[in-house]
Amino acid sequence: MQVFLDVIVDLSHSETDKIFEYSYPENDIENGCRVLVPFGKKEIEGFVINVKNTSEYSPEKIKPVIKILDKVPALTKETLALAKFIKERYHVTFAQSLRLFLPAEMRKGRVKEKTAKFVSVINGIDKEDCLSKIKDSAVRQKEALFYLFENNEVSLAVLSEKFGASAVKGLEKKGFIQILDKEILRSPYVSVSGETLKINLTSAQQNAVKSISETEKTVSLIHGVTGSGKTEIYLSLIEKVINLGKTAIMLVPEISLTPQMLKKLRGRFKDDAAIIHSGLSAGERYDEWMRLRLKKAKIAIGARSAIFAPLENLGLIVIDEEHDSSYDSESSPRYSTLEVAKERARLSTAKIVLGSATPSIESFLKANNGEYNLVTLKERINKRSLPDIEVVDMKKEIRKGNSSPFSSALKYELENCLKNGNQAILFLNQRGYSRNVICSECGHVQKCTSCDVSLTYHREDESLLCHYCGAKFKMIKACTECGSPYLRYGGIGTEKIVLELKRLYPEAKILRMDRDSTQTKEGHFKILKEFSEKKADILVGTQMIAKGHDFPSVTLVGILDADMSLHFSDFRSGERTFELITQVAGRSGRAEEIGKVVLQTYSPEHPVLQRAIKYDYEGFYEQEISIRKATGFPPFTDIIRILITAREDEKALLTTKNVYEEFSEYHRVNLNKFKFLGCMKAPLKKLQEKFRYQILMRVDKNDEETRKKVFALADKYTEKTVLVSVEINPNNLS
Repeated sequence: MQVFLDVIVDLSHSETDKIFEYSYPENDIENGCRVLVPFGKKEIEGFVINVKNTSEYSPEKIKPVIKILDKVPALTKETLALAKFIKERYHVTFAQSLRLFLPAEMRKGRVKEKTAKFVSVINGIDKEDCLSKIKDSAVRQKEALFYLFENNEVSLAVLSEKFGASAVKGLEKKGFIQILDKEILRSPYVSVSGETLKINLTSAQQNAVKSISETEKTVSLIHGVTGSGKTEIYLSLIEKVINLGKTAIMLVPEISLTPQMLKKLRGRFKDDAAIIHSGLSAGERYDEWMRLRLKKAKIAIGARSAIFAPLENLGLIVIDEEHDSSYDSESSPRYSTLEVAKERARLSTAKIVLGSATPSIESFLKANNGEYNLVTLKERINKRSLPDIEVVDMKKEIRKGNSSPFSSALKYELENCLKNGNQAILFLNQRGYSRNVICSECGHVQKCTSCDVSLTYHREDESLLCHYCGAKFKMIKACTECGSPYLRYGGIGTEKIVLELKRLYPEAKILRMDRDSTQTKEGHFKILKEFSEKKADILVGTQMIAKGHDFPSVTLVGILDADMSLHFSDFRSGERTFELITQVAGRSGRAEEIGKVVLQTYSPEHPVLQRAIKYDYEGFYEQEISIRKATGFPPFTDIIRILITAREDEKALLTTKNVYEEFSEYHRVNLNKFKFLGCMKAPLKKLQEKFRYQILMRVDKNDEETRKKVFALADKYTEKTVLVSVEINPNNLS
């Protein structure tokens, strides 16, 4: 029986963001299937969002579907509903929203199932009868047949290697065996074996599991100090939902944390855990996605994108290190992982568990107000103490003549650490050798030709790199402005720290972990594995080493520049600094030996640092929330940014003026909704060859009318040469 299909074509243009109708001759097609359809003069992929028996149009006007692309619908009923929510909430096209739920390689058939040849005995044949028909001299054929009868099905490659290709061909020619193509799954991180040790929960952990299991609230926040055993609570909660026949999603903020968590999940749940993140190969990502979709795995683990995993009957979503800004997408479609998780939990009646030693101000406010179920873990496992933090005033170090990146206190602690056979972590949130290259004669700073930012010097390949657009230039020998050969380096990066350490401690094995050293596949995993196996003494890294990692032999952490994020012109700078210090300090002293942290700063009396060195999150929160309330910043308002970008500065400026003037009329009649409205150049005035202006506003929380007005203006003024985009509560205002 013919049916009619409502289809969203896989084009992200706003002109095509509507339902197109097609026909299909059978009624064996379901919502969520991908189809190939005629569209104009092209054939294009589309998503079926509704199957119906009748149409308002005459049948001859409706084009038929060319073919179905999926054996099993790619999208479930729940994910279709979630995609609709994302479209409406974040003002993106339906196609952009739907793409979030599929591996990019599935589109346009860029990845295929991987197959291999397998050998098995023909059904119904008798072993003794077969053996009697093989000559006594054909020993390898007999051995191969015995092997097949014992193992049922064997890879052709394995069988040929064991008994020879001619023996296999002989058995096939006699009609005893069959060789068939069979799909095989590409498995990422095959070297990550499961950690089978199941730890008995402490009474505090048991109480946490009980509280979360029994609460009627959808969201629970675990506020637990670093090393308090949050991971075991997650695993116990996942085990509970799996035993109930449900599924779970486990989110971590960094790709580097997935192998460690995967090891624990594989140990507890074997092949029920599948990993999803952008660091996998196309084939691995597709196969892991397919395992989840076909219900061969019940737990999805990964970074932000794993929230879109194709699971049904979802029972639990865990967001570890929930404060981390990486959970908010900063590229289109822009979305908040927590907001998406809440809607997904609502659709599936699942629970959400947030965990952090330093919860976001927004989350802790909701926990204090009773919107979230709050679980507090104030002590580390086995009551191990948190490491002492020694604050070093770097101004005094300079006055003493120490121009090294290491204070005398840090050198002393490093020497003791290495002498005692322990490990150290040094944290600096700046990769490269130096932050910029400056001419000593005229003061000119080398800048990116496409962006309004200084270039970072990378000594390993003698290059100048833009950390915003990725542009790469050969290192200069003289100033490009005045020709002077006298150049100096401003600021230090992880590369320089490693070189300095090698000079000071030539016997020590040193690893570096930043975006440059982890570009290869499984780069994160290899570095962390080597360090965890004590094949290195010191790990130097950026913020990717600051959270979640558990190295029992680390007894020293050095924070080389605690001020780096403290003085940014961003209302969250204090919160981010407190988070980073607490998180990286928590990597020290997680086993039997007491840990030590050396924190180097030029602002030792700063109130944020004073709270951080005492691990006083509650005190920091009270201080911060009172400032936010008095000044009208989130979570008491929403920040909305309208960002205007164009290749021509005049065009960008004119569009900004037009948008601002039109919006000013709305602002004038709705003054009570606004705490602030301003128009200005973006802090990064030029990025990737585009000039940038912004309109910033602080408005009442969840003011849907203002949101709609802003999105409508963005649509109205976006054209071929100018992009007007909208960000709600952006994490990065640069």
